Amino acid sequence: MKTYLDCIPCFFNQALFAARIAVENEAIVKEVLDKVGRLISKIPMDSSPPETGMEVYRIVREVTGVKDPFRALKSESIRKAWHLYPSLEEMLKTAKDPLETAVKLAIAGNVIDFAANPDFQLEENIQEIMQKQLAINDYQVLVDKLGSAKQILYLADNAGETVFDRLLIDAIGRPVTYAVRENPIINDATEEDAIASGLDEISEIVSSGCDAPGTLLGQCSESFLNYFQAADIIISKGQGNCETLSNEKRPICYLLKVKSPVVARDLRVNEGAIVVKYSLSKDAL
Repeated sequence: MKTYLDCIPCFFNQALFAARIAVENEAIVKEVLDKVGRLISKIPMDSSPPETGMEVYRIVREVTGVKDPFRALKSESIRKAWHLYPSLEEMLKTAKDPLETAVKLAIAGNVIDFAANPDFQLEENIQEIMQKQLAINDYQVLVDKLGSAKQILYLADNAGETVFDRLLIDAIGRPVTYAVRENPIINDATEEDAIASGLDEISEIVSSGCDAPGTLLGQCSESFLNYFQAADIIISKGQGNCETLSNEKRPICYLLKVKSPVVARDLRVNEGAIVVKYSLSKDAL
């Protein structure tokens, strides 16, 4: 997916939010915004938003001197998700179709996104999403692909929703490889966050080798690319992974809540929609 002009204000908003949670010195925050402004003037519009996002957060880290500005927020989101975990497990036990419910809960966890919506209300948003109909519903395709898959790759998105991913991986009941970011970027999940969410108990955790808030295959490690090419089904969580992989001809099922007008336009759904979209075709999104 390419960058649109609508993405540019979002880059500044993310830089401002990240810089302010990193430092209290407004002069340093201003320096971050100045450098982001110079960066934005040079970005190619045919690049994906996460490619620019990676550079924006590199500036935040370099100027503020804080490697992981979102560390405390990530830990808190994981704590809150664990607090809800017993009630979510009970929901699955009584569900008519536990796997379908687990898929919707995994999407519900996608509200934990300090880049797109730092003011999210977790419990309220979960209830809202569980009542929604899927705007794109390829759930049965996902079921069929999982049924015959020997190798399943699951691309993580944000810390906190990792706990919800655990519910879905449990419901799948098959060996799963769980891929996280190489280094901290926004509140995206790293190996540390995945372990804090108990993913090491039910899956093999691997790094994508990429530092972007998405999966840029050109920057991923060779070992990850081997998993990516060998997978019979790839479950892709969140907007960032969707934005970076939407033109890849692989068996990818995108699970996400649509949080931006740009992604809504590409998927031809309304902002706020929830989506289970399977795609093997280039230019399908």
